[in-house]
Amino acid sequence: MASPRGRIYLIRAVEEGRAGISAELVKHLDQCLGCLACQTACPSGVPYGHLLQAARAQIEQRYGRSAMDRLGRRILLGLVPHPNRLRPVVGALSWYQRLGLSRWIRTSPRLERFLPRLVQMEALLPAIPPPAERRPLPEVTLPSGRRRGRMGLLTGCVQRFLLPRINQATVRVLAAAGYEVIVPQEQGCCGALHLHSGRLDEGRRLARALVQTFEGCGVDAVVANAAGCGAAMREYGRLFPTDDAWRTRAEIFSAKVRDVSQILAGIVWNGKLNAVPLTVTYHDACHLAHAQRIRQEPRTVLQRIPGLRLVDLAESDACCGSAGAYNLLQGGMAGEILARKLDRIRDAGADVVAAGNIGCLLQIGRGLRQAGLRARAVHPVELLDWALHGIPPGEPRAGCP
Repeated sequence: MASPRGRIYLIRAVEEGRAGISAELVKHLDQCLGCLACQTACPSGVPYGHLLQAARAQIEQRYGRSAMDRLGRRILLGLVPHPNRLRPVVGALSWYQRLGLSRWIRTSPRLERFLPRLVQMEALLPAIPPPAERRPLPEVTLPSGRRRGRMGLLTGCVQRFLLPRINQATVRVLAAAGYEVIVPQEQGCCGALHLHSGRLDEGRRLARALVQTFEGCGVDAVVANAAGCGAAMREYGRLFPTDDAWRTRAEIFSAKVRDVSQILAGIVWNGKLNAVPLTVTYHDACHLAHAQRIRQEPRTVLQRIPGLRLVDLAESDACCGSAGAYNLLQGGMAGEILARKLDRIRDAGADVVAAGNIGCLLQIGRGLRQAGLRARAVHPVELLDWALHGIPPGEPRAGCP
């Protein structure tokens, strides 16, 4: 029952009235990563991701979870996808780190035993950037050189506060490539976490709001630099099967969604790139490789950077254990999956692990810190930004921790 075939059997048994939504069924569907590797491998093209999403929606409507589980999910979905709520929390967390409380949380066996989800969430935190780095991006950034087009940028929820350098690098690189970059200030969440968790009504509401935000911007494409967000936005049309007007609007929006690597893989830099003398290995984020079938473009971007040595990562498209909120809701299983990924990273011997999704970067970054490995987890667009504008102080140098 823990295989894709077994989970499909369970889902169909419920649909056909041969089984109810039992604790056993919920356990097996909750433990699924939703990485869609099975969908990529399936010779019959079974849309496993769609089946899983529908089944999780039924679970949310009809199954009574424990009080602690409900509380954890309510906090997660009530905070993370809401930038206006998340902003003051991140500000408080920056002081929490400055005061040294982080070390106490991470070394307290009692908290690990009684509040494991809190400890897991805390372990994912990188060093909170200073307030100046967390400021909103300019709404309009003009291109440098010949104008190629006009791009809208999704800034994400967690990413804009915890890893804002990714969005900053994306804007700089797109502008250097000749694109005007539009960053709507009122944009909210794409709804990916809600959709993965079976909260379809909330996901639809967030999708409508995001479509409306970008409709008036007159952009040629909506650029995502987080694989999970991009995958969710490409599927917006499926959210409105009985609403023709909204399905059409959503499909028009989805047709414009591009991962940043798709845009940048087509750019010829004509000597503008400086050497980045680092050994880099690339991890395929599940919702980039499996959901969007984007594999070569990020590698093409990296291969064009002078001085950068790209080495293979064994099992590069195996999940790191992040999987949306999986590492928070299924911490034990996520830890085992992460340990396998870290073994492969050790074998690669790289200075940098590149990945195109914030969840992967936080998960792998946590694993690297806890294992004492010197490698650093960064987004491919950051490496391209370093080639254009120099490696910032404090970032890795070849052979250096």
